[in-house]
Amino acid sequence: MQLNSRTLRFIPILAGLGILALAQAQQPTPEQPLPPIPDPPAIDARGYLLLEQSSGKVLASKNADEQLEPASLTKLMTAYVLFHELSSGKVKLEDMVTVSEKAWRTQGSRMFIEVGKQVRIDDLMQGMIVQSGNDASVALAEHVAGSEATFAAMMNEYAQRLGMSRSHFVNATGMPAENHITTATDIGTLARAIIKEFPQYYGWYSQQSFTFNGITQSNRNTLLRRLDWVDGLKTGMTDAAGYCLVSSGEQNGMRLISVVMGSSSAKSRADASQTLLGYGFRFYERHQLFEQDTPITNARVWKGETDKVELGLAQPLSAVIPTGRRDRLTAEMDMNTNIVAPVSTSQELGQVRVMMDGVVVAQEPLRALRDVPEGGFISRMLDEIQLWFE
Repeated sequence: MQLNSRTLRFIPILAGLGILALAQAQQPTPEQPLPPIPDPPAIDARGYLLLEQSSGKVLASKNADEQLEPASLTKLMTAYVLFHELSSGKVKLEDMVTVSEKAWRTQGSRMFIEVGKQVRIDDLMQGMIVQSGNDASVALAEHVAGSEATFAAMMNEYAQRLGMSRSHFVNATGMPAENHITTATDIGTLARAIIKEFPQYYGWYSQQSFTFNGITQSNRNTLLRRLDWVDGLKTGMTDAAGYCLVSSGEQNGMRLISVVMGSSSAKSRADASQTLLGYGFRFYERHQLFEQDTPITNARVWKGETDKVELGLAQPLSAVIPTGRRDRLTAEMDMNTNIVAPVSTSQELGQVRVMMDGVVVAQEPLRALRDVPEGGFISRMLDEIQLWFE
């Protein structure tokens, strides 16, 4: 199938609504040059990443693909596995977990569970996410997989599915271990997945404290108390890894994620994360351009039960661009003009590309918004004859 058989140019109108409308196929009028976007700020970190949640667009990075020890950022993957188990019904929040001696003896940060006692999964999840309890992490891993080693294999399987190609997990806690590594890029991928796939559990990451067994511990992510728009995610620290922090927040309809690894102190990791997020929100903005499942155009269908079908996008299309450059966005729509029934909503029938100054900033396949089955014998034969002259 040839998808570039017809190209239509769009220009932006109704900018306040973020809508693109079909216009004449002409180049937009050149605009006056705007001030350049400054380079990302220098921060205290061995590696860092700043990205926009919905698109995954990277706004700033340094050594983002360097393999580093993750410390308790590991617990993001531990939680991700548990979220899948909860969503599939394999475990439930009210299930009771018997605390093993290994879990009880686990060193480092703890929620202070007791050996032989039974603890609800939702308490263990909060103990792991809010209090960064290593004991809770091991108890959850053993409950789900029988052993922490088997659970680590599950973590690696999920990492592979997410495309975290430079990560490898050996345990559920982040305690130092040979070949227990990840990258800022991979952690950013994981954070995006948690926020997108499991919004029902994401609220735990903004919880400022948790009390268990009469002991109240505060969330170590101090940005939750500094900035009211920050709502996650996770801290980490070992001597080898340094101080780490994955943070996320939303302003004006745009959510950013920052990953800071290998900072020199708890204050420094928070300052670095705040600086990165501030840079992103000051110098970038997100524009929603096309809605999901909304007709953009229609196309001729040959040999179908009907001769036309509406085309749209399977998911919303937005663009993350430097601030103040909304009027520089243009878009092109490539449409296949040789669409033959049967047509399904899973077929790619063209593509919408959004550009700024000739550079593609967002794109998404065009798909039929409904299935079109084959037409009757006579209509198919008539269309077959017409196609000879197309």
